[in-house]
Amino acid sequence: MSRSAAGSPARASGHARHASTTPRPRVATTTDPVSGRRQVVPPPGVSVWDLRSGRYRRLLRGVYVSASVPVTPVVAARAGLLVAGPAGVASHHTAARVWGAVVPDDGLVHVTGHTRPRGAGLRAHRPKPGQRGTTRHGIRLTTPASTFLDLSDDLGLVDLVVAGDSLVRAGVVTPTQLVEASAAYRGRARRLARRAASLVRAAVDSPMETRLRMLMVLAGLPGPVVDHRIRWPDDRVRFRFDLSFPDARLVIEYDGRHHAESDDQWDSGIDGREWMDGDGWRLVVVRSKDLYRTPARTLGRIAAAMRDQGMHVPRLSDAWRLHFPSLPEDLAVPA
Repeated sequence: MSRSAAGSPARASGHARHASTTPRPRVATTTDPVSGRRQVVPPPGVSVWDLRSGRYRRLLRGVYVSASVPVTPVVAARAGLLVAGPAGVASHHTAARVWGAVVPDDGLVHVTGHTRPRGAGLRAHRPKPGQRGTTRHGIRLTTPASTFLDLSDDLGLVDLVVAGDSLVRAGVVTPTQLVEASAAYRGRARRLARRAASLVRAAVDSPMETRLRMLMVLAGLPGPVVDHRIRWPDDRVRFRFDLSFPDARLVIEYDGRHHAESDDQWDSGIDGREWMDGDGWRLVVVRSKDLYRTPARTLGRIAAAMRDQGMHVPRLSDAWRLHFPSLPEDLAVPA
């Protein structure tokens, strides 16, 4: 990407930016002195029609990328920085994706800086006390911990824990670092940040696994052990359970389609389940629809399995309902 300083006979009101590899047209935006409308002034060798031809894709106002270049999180962040200027940093959802986190897609590029650029597809934020920046892939962006804290202003509890788990999974921060950063945070969503940080865990495989764990925790059920491993006598890992209660020999597993689409994983799953059956373990399999359509029924299944395995099941809280709405076919109350 490069920033243009191209001029024009018309009164200049700003500079468009280009986000690409090759070719790299430099594009300027100016204001027509007669109509008062903003107009695009391409560099030599590139016409307005070239920009509209499908050879280039418009990312932000005045920021174009070659149509052959995939719009990755890094490309989106670079586009935002061209608009934000030299003092800006990528932040919030945009920084989170560059760090490898999973966050909801809001369709925006987020930047933080002392200037407040505007335009469709861009959201500019003001810097916060204690906010820290760094670089990654040559991009100025907020640190993983600061990104997590920034997201607390926009995300709900479950999505924030998903973001935290995925940041840890990406290897860019630890749960302890998030807890320490949130303890020192004084932003308006500090209570949410602190609660979410306390619920972040290491070795979580997927966002759906996080959501399943959060359904249980918000309902008041005991928190499961994450990434419990059964080993062979020589200490090699034989089986790995995403969520479990080892003392009660109970496994709660989120089962995505990949288990059925990979022969190796399918065979391993069969071996594991046969071993579990022979050793007194109980397995509860939860799928996507069980979380998004019938969370009350899912909680009932998990609670029943806990009782069958001799666990104490407390009276369930309704706090989960704020984050996991039921559809009409769900139970009114978990059994």
